[in-house]
Amino acid sequence: MGAQIEHIKINNTNIPIIFEEQHSLATFNLQLVFKNSGYIKDKDKSGLSTLSARVLNEGTLEDGSVKFAQKLEKLAISLNASHGFETFVIELSSIKDVYKNGLQLLNELLKSPNYKDETLNKIKTILTGSLKRKENDFDYVSRNELNKILFKGSALENPSNGTIDSISKITLDDVKEFVNSTLVLENLIVVVGGDITLDEVKKGLEPLLSSLKNAEESKIINLNASDKKIVKEIIKETEQAYIYFGSPFNTKVNDKNNYIAKVASFVLGGSGFGSRLMEEIRVKRGLAYSAYGQISINKSHSYFSGYLQTKNETANEAKDLVIKIVNNFVKNGITIDELNAAKNFLTGSEPLRVETLSQRLNRAFTNYYRGLEQNHTNKELEKIEKLTLQEINDYIKSHVEIKNLSFSIVRK
Repeated sequence: MGAQIEHIKINNTNIPIIFEEQHSLATFNLQLVFKNSGYIKDKDKSGLSTLSARVLNEGTLEDGSVKFAQKLEKLAISLNASHGFETFVIELSSIKDVYKNGLQLLNELLKSPNYKDETLNKIKTILTGSLKRKENDFDYVSRNELNKILFKGSALENPSNGTIDSISKITLDDVKEFVNSTLVLENLIVVVGGDITLDEVKKGLEPLLSSLKNAEESKIINLNASDKKIVKEIIKETEQAYIYFGSPFNTKVNDKNNYIAKVASFVLGGSGFGSRLMEEIRVKRGLAYSAYGQISINKSHSYFSGYLQTKNETANEAKDLVIKIVNNFVKNGITIDELNAAKNFLTGSEPLRVETLSQRLNRAFTNYYRGLEQNHTNKELEKIEKLTLQEINDYIKSHVEIKNLSFSIVRK
């Protein structure tokens, strides 16, 4: 049957529920997804969404982190807050028999998070230690530097966990304000499934969701990747050169031709062995152990990015080769063999992408969030099967902006 879209009315607000009933396992999984509410809101206070999620993972004000965790553990309930770039998520998982207990504990958490300065200071100390260790993680350094180049002036120019300096300035009032403006009914999409009926779900959700406030809906922020062809080198004591690269890719999540972008991305750098980047950089020249690239299409931004590691002395050669590969890709497109290989993989591996309940719910949520039909993926696969070489090569040639590559290189 698959996932279905329903609604529940709370405080005169229609809340969408993405739901799938599955009785093969006696489990219950609930996600409260707050849209346009991840670290996209962190522009002026980098790391605020991370700190806010971690505070919510510290239990209630009444129980504290230890006692609240013991209550969850006793019933084998998992309760966790996290965030992406565009979403803030609270997830509850349990066996069916104790799902009501889980909903009650989640309700307690939403009503009274563990808002104490000592809670926030503990999280800051742990996060600061983690960020200090990452100063010698050159993949992390190079990737963040690329984001600074591509998305300067936006929340994406900073790492999601913030910086040591930025998190030191965040106060408990900042966290409260973030949570209060994020966890509101107007931002909410409920994703739920398991050994449970829709009526049971709605009955269980009503008291929980009624504790959330009405407020102004968070708006999506549109970002554009830089086309300035910047090359930034950072000199470190390293045995390898870490090369991250990216460029604009002009499309929207609801563009009717995104299925062609999926095929193009697979051929250029997303397929591992057989992709253009891997074949040219590793197989033919032995310049890297792996080379990867993909076109990412999000609601707020779309761009092309990739990475590779190579010897310090071949960093410039590898960089120039990436530019040459991408330019050639745009100019000459792909071959019929590459198109057929991409078609075979993307259509043949489809059953593996909807094997589990969580995969199906995630896909249903993604389609709903992006304003796409629920059968969008099946229609997309049908279009991919019919895609001609002329169509994809015309499409690739139209996206000349992908050639405006910027590089972040950490090397010795």
